[in-house]
Amino acid sequence: MAIVRYSPWAEMDSVQHQINRMFNEVLTPANGVRFGDYSKYPAAELTETEEALILKLELPGMQPDEIEIEATAKSVSISGDRKSEVAAEDKAKTRSEFRYGSFKRVITLPLPIQNTEVKAEYKNGILYLTLPKAEAEKNKVVKVNLSNQ
Repeated sequence: MAIVRYSPWAEMDSVQHQINRMFNEVLTPANGVRFGDYSKYPAAELTETEEALILKLELPGMQPDEIEIEATAKSVSISGDRKSEVAAEDKAKTRSEFRYGSFKRVITLPLPIQNTEVKAEYKNGILYLTLPKAEAEKNKVVKVNLSNQ
């Protein structure tokens, strides 16, 4: 049996090489694979005000009737289907970074909301959801005990 010197750095280099290869395969358009296939989920932004949570999602190129929104007290689900505008009969080859296909995004909320009072507005490709906080959260007063030490 031969004695082999162990080198942990060789293993780290191997792992780093595998991770780099994985990202290159996923993020580099090649062989007809679109970059948009990787990132089908709309970007979101959540802001908390005193009265509500404001959720914004990027949904460019969609019509309001193509977007489905469901709200519970603890989460919001947004789904839809982005359809390609390129006709199937076109003989031209198209390489696109646009995102097409169906998507569903479920966002867990940091606090309970009144899901019966949710308001939605869609303009300029941005979906705005106003999610009013539950009454218990708005009027929540927490007593803090101060101990003598």
